Amino acid sequence: MLTVSRFANWYNIEHKHSGLKYVTPDERHQGLDVEILAARKSVYRLAHQQHPERWSQQLRNWDYISEVYLNPDKEAA
Repeated sequence: MLTVSRFANWYNIEHKHSGLKYVTPDERHQGLDVEILAARKSVYRLAHQQHPERWSQQLRNWDYISEVYLNPDKEAA
């Protein structure tokens, strides 16, 4: 049985959120995301340099984002 406490623990400590560029909320709150994102950016750049044929599009943007919103407003199309 999944309790609220177990879910909250999973959601905040284990689950990597796309809106946070695939870090956990806990990593974000501790400020660890800056280092994690910088390391990812470095790994992706090196991989792209070594094997550009594996990349069909531009590299993913791993830059730090200063503000995160739970339900951001979407611009009208």
